[in-house]
Amino acid sequence: MDLFGEEKLEDHNPQTISVVPCAPVPGPYDYLLPDQEEAQAVQPGSYVTVPLGGREVIGIVWGEGQGGVPLKKLKRIGQVLDLPPMPEPMRQFLVRAADYTMTPLGEMGRLATRAPDLAEPAPTKRVVVAGSLVLEKATQARAKVLEIFRHLADGREDFTITRMELARAAEVGAGVVSGVIEAGALRETLAARDPSYRRLDPDRPRTELNEHQAQAAQELQEAVRRHAFEPVLLHGVTGSGKTEAYLEAVAECLRQGRQALVLLPEIALTDSFLSRMENRFGARPAEWHSAANGVERRRCWRAVAQGKAQVVVGARSALFLPFRDLGLIVVDEEHDGGYKQEEGAIYHGRDMAVLRASLSKAAIVLASATPSMETWANAQAGRYRNVNLPVRFGAAVEPTIGAIDIRADKPDKDQWITPTLAREIAQTLGRGEQALLFLNRRGYAPLTLCRKCGERFNCPHCDTWLVSHRFTGIMQCHMCGHTEKEPPKCRECGSDELAACGPGVERLAEEAAARFPQARLSILSSDMAPSAAALREQISVIANGEADLIVGTQIVAKGHNFPNLTLVGVVDADLGLQGGDFRAAERTFQLIRQVAGRAGRAQKPGKALLQTVAPDQPVMQMLVRNDETGFLQIESRGRAQVGAPPFGRYVGVIFSGPDEAKVWDIAQQFARASGPLREAGIQLLGPAPAPITRIRGKSRVRMLLKAPKNIAVQPAIRAWDARIRQRGGVRVVYDIDPQTFF
Repeated sequence: MDLFGEEKLEDHNPQTISVVPCAPVPGPYDYLLPDQEEAQAVQPGSYVTVPLGGREVIGIVWGEGQGGVPLKKLKRIGQVLDLPPMPEPMRQFLVRAADYTMTPLGEMGRLATRAPDLAEPAPTKRVVVAGSLVLEKATQARAKVLEIFRHLADGREDFTITRMELARAAEVGAGVVSGVIEAGALRETLAARDPSYRRLDPDRPRTELNEHQAQAAQELQEAVRRHAFEPVLLHGVTGSGKTEAYLEAVAECLRQGRQALVLLPEIALTDSFLSRMENRFGARPAEWHSAANGVERRRCWRAVAQGKAQVVVGARSALFLPFRDLGLIVVDEEHDGGYKQEEGAIYHGRDMAVLRASLSKAAIVLASATPSMETWANAQAGRYRNVNLPVRFGAAVEPTIGAIDIRADKPDKDQWITPTLAREIAQTLGRGEQALLFLNRRGYAPLTLCRKCGERFNCPHCDTWLVSHRFTGIMQCHMCGHTEKEPPKCRECGSDELAACGPGVERLAEEAAARFPQARLSILSSDMAPSAAALREQISVIANGEADLIVGTQIVAKGHNFPNLTLVGVVDADLGLQGGDFRAAERTFQLIRQVAGRAGRAQKPGKALLQTVAPDQPVMQMLVRNDETGFLQIESRGRAQVGAPPFGRYVGVIFSGPDEAKVWDIAQQFARASGPLREAGIQLLGPAPAPITRIRGKSRVRMLLKAPKNIAVQPAIRAWDARIRQRGGVRVVYDIDPQTFF
């Protein structure tokens, strides 16, 4: 009988098990079981430590030993960790995700164990709990300690407090508390150092829903009750109250006794969202994202594994937490590019969320005002249920959108705000309302050059320009992160005739401050805030009306609610249409519609003005007409004609290495060995220089694989990949369903 049956591992002799080391290795590998006593604790999904390449790593027990390796060559596992075993649906998810993304299974295992100190015993502390709660011949000080303890416990049998905390609360010395413990009125015990999460109450009074929200909430709750995989597109205009609708699905999941996961694309959104969750359920849920410290991540991971974290709000990596019984996944702003992981294990969080829900028999809600083409096509084909919220909540209405032709209405020299937009801003500020200037470009200027010799300031490690960040006095590569001080003179000819070319958000803010000196100005850009907490504080300041004029990058488009904001000016609406990305029109439509949707979300009507050199371009026309359906239909027909996603399959292949000639040689070898691709009906385009030919000192060459929708590309790619064994230090990476083509 195999390991996934009822037979115990110790019944097998010799005792070998298959373990997936949580490291970038294919795995699983065979190991010898530990001693007889520890072997009894091993079961499928157990976490163990195993030796790997001279170090010890966490591993996940996968099954019985596979055999084929002499026993004398096998290493013994170290220890069996005191953690709940990984549930079978989670193990299936790791296998399926690894297979689809062509990622080593061990790398997926590493994603699933990225919490500090998992190999260490759960940290504990000594706490005071209730004893007999009776004192004979009590001194006044001891009586006060007992009285304070009763007051703080407020009838809770599970109440705990440290000895020093109780002493401070009672304003006595620690020795007095010790005396009460020695008398038996209180007692001391060991408890988990990480505090447990407060229970969330699904039946607390909630915000009154309008007719459309109530209908949507009912449909989502019914999906949760069915305890089956059910994907739903929650498609609502900006400000329609999608969050309130899907929180009712979360409430139903809690009533069912199952766990829920809410994914957000941007860490800066979490604080305001967590406050909304607390208002709805009476307590804050667990958090999982890169800004959380190690203690919080450890606390969240263990609570999820034990089934004690009812709801997790997190970034895309929260998909790899070991949920005991996952009943609902919500992917908020499902269209957002932030769900794509571009390095290490390359995956799309939205797509992996759908896979995770299917294996967990869970409902999944994909929420967006501007759904991705992939999700929209699935809803149109009937694979996803479509739930609509067609109007804004309350008295708010959608903003009007207009275009400003900057060929006719030209800004002054070295200025970027047209006269028309400037007048609208002045009128808005004059009414005591907020205005937003949007430019999706960080820094002061994207390029600095020398007027005398023409030298362009490039990154020394990448084929990209250094972006000037004048507010901090540095130049930075936004590809590899390289920074250097902004020089006063040209490094080639020594001239001080340096010119900043093009606008960034800092340069736009400089112009706005000069034009509107009385306005309280706030710049909202992720790289200008010292921390995620500072960014959240800045967003709160804007939402509270403590800023008049906001200048921001795409972070302002991510679901924020600024009640007094009535005007949005998009300074360069054509920016996203540059380049050859087939998703350019879709992304431009989504981004501009989202940022325009920040206006008029309360009682006052809103307006958005788009500065463009091509007001007749179809994307601009559809935006002005507020015709999302028309845009999606046109975009759908165009992609279907050429077999582009979601009506076909793309796979990006990236060759990289320090030796450009070697990179090209390996890419050409792959091109000549493409028989398995042709036999499977997969077209190979390239090799060609990558749009950014060098990143972090490594030369890059790209290929693009194109296949019909119904072809499983992974088996053919594996057969193709196996033909070229010797690669001479050239790295080959496969990006299934690529979102970018740099």
